[in-house]
Amino acid sequence: MQDQGRRGLILSRPSHLVRRFFEVLRARPLTDDEKNEIESWIGSGALADLFYTQQVADQRHGYEIARAVASAGHRPALVAAAALHDVGKRHSRLGAFTRSIATVLMALRIPLPRRMAAYRDHGPLGSLDLEAAGASELTISFARHHQHRRPPVIPPEDWAVLNAADLGALPRGRA
Repeated sequence: MQDQGRRGLILSRPSHLVRRFFEVLRARPLTDDEKNEIESWIGSGALADLFYTQQVADQRHGYEIARAVASAGHRPALVAAAALHDVGKRHSRLGAFTRSIATVLMALRIPLPRRMAAYRDHGPLGSLDLEAAGASELTISFARHHQHRRPPVIPPEDWAVLNAADLGALPRGRA
C-alpha cells in the first residue's frame, strides 16, 4: 500500500461505505469472550471504559479490525490503535441512515447540523478522549488522522497496516 494518505480510499470509498452501512445495521453486541479479547489488547481501565461508551456497531468494528491486525501478527500497539480509532463517533450518536445522510452532505460540502459535524470530526474528537484516557501516541495519532494523511509520528508500514484493516483489506481471521 503506497503512503498516499487516504487517496486509495477515494477509489474504494463507495464500496467501503456500503459495507460499513450494512455492518452498522447488522452489528451485534460483543460476546463476553470478545470483550475479554478487547481488554487483553487495550486493558481494563480508562481505555476500556472509553471503548464501551461507543455504540454497538462501533465496538464491533473496532473489535473486528483489531482482531484482523492481531491475527496478522502485528504488535500490540497496532492492535490497540485499531481497536480505538473510531471512539470519537460516540459524540454523534448517529445511526446507519443518518450516517449515510451525513456522508452525502459532507461530499456535497453542505453545512452539517451539530451531531453530523461531530460524526465528521470524530477523529480529532476521539484523539482528545484518548489522550485524556492515557492512550499511546500511536493510538491518539491514528484516531486523529485516520481519515486523512499519515502524520510523521506514524511509520509508513504501521499506517499501511492500520488503514488496510480499517478498509477491510486484512483478513479477519481468529486471533
